[in-house]
Amino acid sequence: MQNKDNNKTYCIIGDPIQHSLSPAMQNAAFNKLGLNSSYIAFRVKKDELKESIESLRAIGVSGFNITVPHKVEAMKYLDELDISARRANAVNTVHNVGGVLKAYNTDIYGFIHPLHLRKINFDGMRVLLIGAGGAARAALAALADEDGISEVNIANRSEGNARLLLEVSVPFGLNCKIVPWEKIPIFSKTAELIVNATTLGMNSEPSVVDHQNVKKHAIVYDIVYKPVHTALLENAKQAGAEVIYGYEMLLYQGARSFEIWTGMSAPIDGMKKALLGTVGEVC
Repeated sequence: MQNKDNNKTYCIIGDPIQHSLSPAMQNAAFNKLGLNSSYIAFRVKKDELKESIESLRAIGVSGFNITVPHKVEAMKYLDELDISARRANAVNTVHNVGGVLKAYNTDIYGFIHPLHLRKINFDGMRVLLIGAGGAARAALAALADEDGISEVNIANRSEGNARLLLEVSVPFGLNCKIVPWEKIPIFSKTAELIVNATTLGMNSEPSVVDHQNVKKHAIVYDIVYKPVHTALLENAKQAGAEVIYGYEMLLYQGARSFEIWTGMSAPIDGMKKALLGTVGEVC
């Protein structure tokens, strides 16, 4: 358990990073529990990743989060992989234990918990997963623990990355296949769960799924959390679908990271309040 008198520093690395709400969320958690800790954001470019991780080790940072585009590549430069990181073949949380960098994937829990809170029935579910990066890997790892999923259709701009995702998903036992990016509207029409695991929408881009191509009562899950009301989620609401906001995954993965670092229960309400105060109230 973290000693309240010890000053500890945590951070998040990624590129881009200016949009990150993790500092607001984690600093709110530290303040809520009276911990003498701080959390900051660092922009780390792809060609700076190895050097940056070694620098964080050298200065004794207590822990850090990893976001786009480093969740897969970072595994090369860390010392130990928790079972969650090995399962997802991607990492987003690192704990520095005496100079040993141990990596976890809290995105798995962060992704699935909002679905569990809604008591979703996965039996016979057809899934459309958009994206093939670290978040998509975590989503597949999470869905693999649910019984009854009928099929998972994976669409990604780069077919090569989609095939890599298909390869790492083999041990999950899910019925996965790659579908062409341009055929997303066809597969979205029959999907009971649509997941956007890309950054599309972060810069207010149009949705790749129109409201006419979403089933009524389907579930549409967008991992983009800023803006909170993405075009995809607006289209989903227009279609009469249930939506899951990106801030929800951010909240629960962040809470699990906090617990790994501190050994304390995360103050969920305070963290959620900090997030919603930043992104705006959800209607």
